[in-house]
Amino acid sequence: MFSPAVADGALGSLRISQVAAAAGLPVRTVRYYESLGLLKPTVQRSESSYRLFHPAVLGRLAFIRRCQSLGLSLKEIRQILQLYDRGEQPCPEIRQHLQEKLWQIEERMAELQTLKGQIESLLSDWRIPAEPTAQEDVICPILQKPEAGGDKVGRRYSTVTDLARLRG
Repeated sequence: MFSPAVADGALGSLRISQVAAAAGLPVRTVRYYESLGLLKPTVQRSESSYRLFHPAVLGRLAFIRRCQSLGLSLKEIRQILQLYDRGEQPCPEIRQHLQEKLWQIEERMAELQTLKGQIESLLSDWRIPAEPTAQEDVICPILQKPEAGGDKVGRRYSTVTDLARLRG
């Protein structure tokens, strides 16, 4: 760790531009991560207010990027890093977050499979009507016919009338 007041150019410290270049990130991203507290123990201010980073920040940035590549949010990553900074083993927390991500992915895949089936069904029966529709509220009769699920959007109901029918 750094001492509270470090001299400019202290031995072993890196300026933000050096950190950004070494990590392959924009300087703005490094600043943002610092503002979120993700780089807390690896950064100090010099006497002239420059950010000076301990070289360990590069490993921390690599960890952040790896977690992001696995779908973890910066909020989740911050929670993990806070555990680590307190001297606790973060692996159980990481496992829990990754298990939740896996469940979310599986749920999303099931939703996408359903959507794929709906689109395939629509496309297989696609026939453009000879005449434009006379109904003002129908934009594309192929998409909006009830048997194609066109009266509903996903799990929501597309009109107030649909909701009124449900309520009785």
